Amino acid sequence: MRWLVGWSSAATGPAGDESPAVLPVGAQLLWDGPDPLWAVGDWRPDEVRVVQADPGTRLAVFGVCGATDDQLKVGLFAARGGALRHLTAWPGSYTAVVQVGRRITVTGDLAGARPVFHTPWAGGTAYATAALPLADLVEAGLDIGHLAALLACPDIPEALGAGTPYEGVRRIPPGHALVLRGGAGDITSFEPTASLAVAAPQLAPEQAVEGVRDALVEAVRARLAGARHAPDPDGRDGLDPGPVPGMGPAERRAARGAPAPGIGADLSGGSASGTLALLAAGLPGRPGRLNGHGERLLAVTFNDRATHDGQGGHDAELERARTLADNPRLHHVVVAAGEEALPYADLGTGPLTDEPGPSLTTAGRHRRRLLAGSADHFVGHGARQVLDAHPARLADLLMDRRRRHLLRPVTALAKADGALAQSVLVPFTVYRAARKLARMPYSAGIADTARRLLERQFADEPVAGGAVDASLAALAWCRPGPAARWLTGEALAEVSVRLSDAAHRSPAVGRPGERRARAALARQAADHRVFEQAAEVRNQRLHAPFLDNQVVLACRALPDTLRVQPGARAAVLRSVLAGAGVRDLPPGWGAPSQLTHAAAVRAGLRGAVGDLVRLFDTPLLADAGLVEARVVRKALRSAAEGAALPLDGLAELVSTELWLRRLVARRGTCWTGAGAPRQKAVAGGVVPRARLG
Repeated sequence: MRWLVGWSSAATGPAGDESPAVLPVGAQLLWDGPDPLWAVGDWRPDEVRVVQADPGTRLAVFGVCGATDDQLKVGLFAARGGALRHLTAWPGSYTAVVQVGRRITVTGDLAGARPVFHTPWAGGTAYATAALPLADLVEAGLDIGHLAALLACPDIPEALGAGTPYEGVRRIPPGHALVLRGGAGDITSFEPTASLAVAAPQLAPEQAVEGVRDALVEAVRARLAGARHAPDPDGRDGLDPGPVPGMGPAERRAARGAPAPGIGADLSGGSASGTLALLAAGLPGRPGRLNGHGERLLAVTFNDRATHDGQGGHDAELERARTLADNPRLHHVVVAAGEEALPYADLGTGPLTDEPGPSLTTAGRHRRRLLAGSADHFVGHGARQVLDAHPARLADLLMDRRRRHLLRPVTALAKADGALAQSVLVPFTVYRAARKLARMPYSAGIADTARRLLERQFADEPVAGGAVDASLAALAWCRPGPAARWLTGEALAEVSVRLSDAAHRSPAVGRPGERRARAALARQAADHRVFEQAAEVRNQRLHAPFLDNQVVLACRALPDTLRVQPGARAAVLRSVLAGAGVRDLPPGWGAPSQLTHAAAVRAGLRGAVGDLVRLFDTPLLADAGLVEARVVRKALRSAAEGAALPLDGLAELVSTELWLRRLVARRGTCWTGAGAPRQKAVAGGVVPRARLG
């Protein structure tokens, strides 16, 4: 885990009273004074860049940034005058910190994959790109109300607010920057503002697709332009032990837990990962391994033999992946796994992540794939959220008086569920729901969700229904999450109060489809961050270009009329590849995947139901007043037997319980020195039962 940390103190001298006495463990000091900054963790040398105009004006960039040193200096001079957008306009995924005298500016990103946290400390404000170190610094307790909101309404920004699981530690929203002056903090947006009365002018479809192509190509090129990295032979993994019967170098490396040198990518047969793999292999440069000429990009395909062996859709995806891998610049590796790689199969071990997330239940499964990957590995996370149209965008089209553009998506939706759904009533039902959403005020939609939580109305949640049911449920300003049905009435009442307060404030927001799409992207970015930490492989970096600032901006410029068309994501990515010279794609490329995550999750539940039930014999979630243990145990047994229950909700409950146990079992802090805190983020090592409401 890597993070940066610093603070802005109210001291006016060369150093504050508290600064020399508290230091982060294993940190690299970038600059000192009353407003110091450190890089903590296994940062690569090229991932931390500092430019300086004078002793009081400097810029630090953490992560992958495609800007040259001259461009960084131009951005520094622009930020000195107050222009922050220059700091977020470069290709890549990074965090920028600017110091101009006593003014500190820390930028987040548009998606939320690189968040910034802050908390009051020692008369000033401490900030970091991880919440747990700040919780350690101020010895914060758990915010049980935030955990309740995270389980009840994970997709509703009004319920989560700017909080974190730690009391007093706050998060800046996506698209914002933290500005500190003499210890006092302010949050400002670096996104362009748009009128709420008139829809923003939309680009022509061809021009918008070209913008996506250019942004995605630049995002991939920024990774290819970086230095090549190989696992450290002097690290804890040790040297290659030499020949082992039945194992080649790649198998021995995977057994030691080290990735291959160079650059690789997921290759699932789908459109997102396939696009990144082909772009990385086709752009100029050497994407392959070190110390060689003409070596190829490592493409990794995961073959789940436990649940999909012999299924036609699964075989078709594997065949598409093999056809794509025929590219002479790709070296294809298929990672086959059985029951040992199912979700919930290995929950006893795992790192403590900064926050809870559903990826904790599948981290072992994904780590098997990533171990076969490269030191720099591309993943397609976020493509669906930035390119696809959220169902609520149908209401946006009605608000723009574009009714005729609803015909094709509604017709395709009716056909998606088979013959029973091909009724004249389906298009009318969807149209009526979209019209109702378009006419519903924002405050009324929030208040309706708060009422449903209090009355425990979850009957219309899509559990085992088809595309029509899921789309109808999504045609709302917000809705309860899948785990809400298992929370106690006390916890739901607390979340309902949060939503009611937001409804009364009724801030100016965008249209329903645009707002739901941004919330879905923020949720995916948060899940990706937890995934990175939970499935982390030593000496490996995961790259998700679809979550980069410039790619997100380019995708937002796609017209709604293009987004809602069936197959829009595949068409856009096909144009991206054509612009890069890749036109020969296998039949069926871009078709919706026939594989279901639910099959693997249900199989994993059946195999691990005994361990999961024991996990909830005395759960910490029950001690916190969020769930009743017997209710969750009953739900786990029913889901394992095939009952139609929301599996995502159960995964969130299990992952939150796991995260709490790992947090409680943790020893030590992130800080050292005479003034370092002596306690963990959870005071006393237990989760107290909270009084919610």
